[in-house]
Amino acid sequence: MTKITFMGAGSTVFAKNIIGDSFLTESLRDAEFALYDIAADRLNESYNMLNNLNANINANRAKVKPYLGVKNRRAALRGADFVINAIQVGGYEPATVIDFEIPKKYNLRQTIGDTLGIGGIFRALRTINVLQGFVEDIQAVCPEAWFLNYSNPMSILTGYLIRKGGLKCVGLCHSVQVCAERLLKELDLWDKYNPVTWKIAGINHMAWLLEISKNGKDLYPEIKKAAAKMNRAARKKDGKKHYDMVRFEILRHFGYYNTESSEHTAEYHPYFIKSRYPELIEELNIPLDEYPRRCIEQIEKWHKMRDEVTNNQKLTHDKTNEYGSRIMDSIVTDTPREIGGNVLNHGLITNLPEDAVVEVPCLVNRNGVQGCYVGDLPLACAALNMTHINVHK
Repeated sequence: MTKITFMGAGSTVFAKNIIGDSFLTESLRDAEFALYDIAADRLNESYNMLNNLNANINANRAKVKPYLGVKNRRAALRGADFVINAIQVGGYEPATVIDFEIPKKYNLRQTIGDTLGIGGIFRALRTINVLQGFVEDIQAVCPEAWFLNYSNPMSILTGYLIRKGGLKCVGLCHSVQVCAERLLKELDLWDKYNPVTWKIAGINHMAWLLEISKNGKDLYPEIKKAAAKMNRAARKKDGKKHYDMVRFEILRHFGYYNTESSEHTAEYHPYFIKSRYPELIEELNIPLDEYPRRCIEQIEKWHKMRDEVTNNQKLTHDKTNEYGSRIMDSIVTDTPREIGGNVLNHGLITNLPEDAVVEVPCLVNRNGVQGCYVGDLPLACAALNMTHINVHK
């Protein structure tokens, strides 16, 4: 029987996505799911929800068991084949509030603060302390397990887990698989060209859409023309703003579209959030303090939907686009799949450092997750990636 341990299982909605997908995957239907968290109420909510889901869509074939607190962590991990990590250390309060409010006193502004800069660095520091305990337990009771990391800052944490922890690990983000579709939908080109072929590589939250085509036709010329036209109109005084203005500026100046959102991208570069040019914030529709605002909205939304999700005996699930269940299925059944994953470079992107964590196409089969060769990135893209990699190190 396959054993899957979910660290941070109190993330109820995300646990539903990953484990619900697993309930709908034939090779994982009979798996044992160990739910680990340090918050009793959140863990109990996820446990109730997954029991209902297991009954409704999986005929109770899976075994689901909760494990509360550090004293039970090693038991949760013992014998695991896969470990899914979705922890956020410190939560919204106090950690996220501190990450934003202290820098703000010194006129240092952020949008998301989970990847780089002040917020990203401090999130990494407090999370690595917890991951160190995970690593010690995994090496003791399930050293061959594959560790699927969903926690940010992705590159820093994944690098720690592989380089220092010695784990079999891949970092997983949502931005790769939705990048091309969202770009084309924003430009009203999706219906015209769907489905498309694309290639993405770089680093997490700054990977590059290197190629996008339809039946061999390069779509970038049309995309660039449409994006430039849309941004010119939006930047006018009374122009209609849209959510992707910063990324379209990166596309205009550097020639390639990047995977993560404009609100993320705005704080990754020294070009947009400028104390001497505050007009750029409004002109480019940059949402300062966006992540704390989202946290408040999500907390309020969760309070309203908690009973509907956790105590709904008719709860069901539609499979998501998350890679987690697909990776586990490919390793268990030796079914080859391609995903976008974060792994050590080792020559995959030839103009980035060997020991950097890169986001590249990966082959998944019984041998695990294996990064695929990309070659050189465009010089400007590699240079922008290096501004992040230097901080990661």
